[in-house]
Order: sequence, then C-alpha cells, then structure tokens
Amino acid sequence: MSAEAETRVREALRAVKYPEAAKDVVSSGLLKSVTADGDAITVHVYLPTMAVQPAVRDAYLAGVGAAAEKAAGARVHVESSVRVVSTPPPGDKNRMPGVKNVIAVASGKGGVGKSTVAVNLALALQRWGARVGMLDGDIFGPSLPQMLGTPSQPAGGTPEKKIAPALFLGMKVMSVAFFIEKNDAVVWRGPMIHKLLTQFLEDGDWGELDYLIIDLPPGTGDVQLSLSQLAQLSGAIMVTTPQEVAVIDVVKGISMFRKVEVPIIGVIENMSYYVCPSCGHHDEIFSRGGGRKLAESSGVPFLGEIPLDVKVRMGGDLGMPVVAGAPESEHARIFMDIAAQVAGMLAVKVLSGPRRVASLVTVK
Repeated sequence: MSAEAETRVREALRAVKYPEAAKDVVSSGLLKSVTADGDAITVHVYLPTMAVQPAVRDAYLAGVGAAAEKAAGARVHVESSVRVVSTPPPGDKNRMPGVKNVIAVASGKGGVGKSTVAVNLALALQRWGARVGMLDGDIFGPSLPQMLGTPSQPAGGTPEKKIAPALFLGMKVMSVAFFIEKNDAVVWRGPMIHKLLTQFLEDGDWGELDYLIIDLPPGTGDVQLSLSQLAQLSGAIMVTTPQEVAVIDVVKGISMFRKVEVPIIGVIENMSYYVCPSCGHHDEIFSRGGGRKLAESSGVPFLGEIPLDVKVRMGGDLGMPVVAGAPESEHARIFMDIAAQVAGMLAVKVLSGPRRVASLVTVK
C-alpha cells in the first residue's frame, strides 16, 4: 500500500467514531495502525473497554472496515485489542496512579442491597476481563469481607511499607475490617475517617487496575465528602429499592454528588420483583418502577432491575456472590449487562473529552 493510500485510509477514519462518542477514532487515540502486506491491508483499532456488548463491538468494527475499504479501494482486514481509557486526575487527586477508573456505589438509605450490587458489579467487570479492586468505604459497617468469603491472601504490608490489600476471588480488596476485631465498633469522628481513607488510597498497594469499585455507606456523610475531595471519582451509581421511602433518599444522594461535581452514572433498582421458583408468578413486593421513574426525573440513565432472589442473599452470606457462584444464572447475566453499560458509559465520556489510555490486552 502506498503512503498516499495509507493517508487516505487514516483520513477516512476521522469520520468514524466509537458508538456514541464525540471524538473520531484517530483523534481519540483508538487507531493503532494501518499496515499492508502486498495487497492485504490491515487496520488495527482499540476497544476502549473490554466490557463491550457484541452488537456494539460489531457495529464499531464494521464502521471502521467500511470506511477503510472505501478509501483504499481494496479489501481491508480489521483487528482489535483493548486499551482501557480514563481521564487523568489532577495532581491533588493523583493518589492511585495505576488506577484508571474509580466508581462509587451509593444509596440514600441502608438495607437496599448496595453492597450486594457493588460486589457483583465488581465481579462482573472482572468476568469481562478487567482488572478490578474494591475499597470498603463503609467504615462503620464494613461488609465486604463477609460477602467475599475467605481471602486467598490476607491484607498486610509490603517491603516498600505500603498496605497490601487482601485478595478475594482474584480481586484486591481493602477494608477497615481487616484491622479491627470482628465485633469491635468503629467510633470515629470525621477527621479520623478522612485520615483512614487517605491511607487506604495513598498507601494502598493497588497496582494497575482498570476499575476500582468503592462501596460507600448509606447517606450523605463524611465518607462521601472525603472521597470526593481525595480521589477523582469517575462517577457514582445509585442503588435503590422501588418503594417511595427509598427513592426519596436517593434524590438527596444525587443532589449531594452533583454539589461535589461527581457525575451520576445511573440508577439501579434492586429487589425490583420476585419470581416464584415453582410457578413463575411475578410478585412486586416492594412495588416496582420507582428506580426508573427516579432516573427519568433526575435526567440520569436507568441501568436495570435486579429481582429479589434467595440465591443472591445466600451468596452474600456464604461468601460466594452470585456472579461468581452461579455465573450462568439470570442474576449474573443482569449484572454482566449492567457492568457493560457502566464501562461503556465511562469510555464514551472519556472519548468525548480529555483522555489518558492504558491497559493493553488482546481481544480474542
């Protein structure tokens, strides 16, 4: 292929965008190479996250191929690999240089299954192929160690005097529960919480992660404020149950995040309905649709409904969340779909503005 033909292909790809992104594949850094071997032309592009639904991936690669073939006047082979994109944090929030995206999972009130959603979302992103860690931000009621079972490696220290997170199901996890007695209460004021979170972020040996999931406590208190000051949060996911009393508190949570300039990724409605395992009857125990209505009225995406099911509860109690313990179940499928939505939204946001790219792995 002549230099002129290669230039034509590159220029043609300036008209191709990753689905819903504002920038084209060239200016956004998604074009890796255009090469030729005789009459065979190969265009290699990046996917901005590994959690891409097949329909989105196929449409993207088809668009790249069509534009390249038209410009080259010849058959073009399109290859792809993954390069996770993220926005570089400002200097005062660059406490975890190897962590690309930080996602907060929050709720307006307790008892809505926020931690269950956080754990299964993290495991779903991991199943997509991402490197994922978790930070237990619920300082007064840490539950991640219980929900994740026995660690393959306990938390500890490193020769570099960093805090080594524990390893659960292949994920790095940090929690105050690792450093206190099981039945001890944490009775701290705001400054102590801020100091602990600073240590977890700055001194934690997080390594290279594509996504760090932070399980926040319910409400709008010190932890939420400290994290918004200490770290660049890529966005927050709000978890609610359908009934009005839960939805009202989520509205306040959305308002809080907007005041501290943290984007709202979307709303998840947990315990949305119950399906009888014997007859298949749907029972809307806590009503239904409150989360969707909240998302619509707040102008944020609705990410999905998670049914009430005893397997989800048992998975959390027994230390084997449903995504890991029953990966072929309907609940696991729902979490996988939500994970793809979340990763896709974050990628599109980065591809529509300033960016940083990292984490190269090959998609088979």
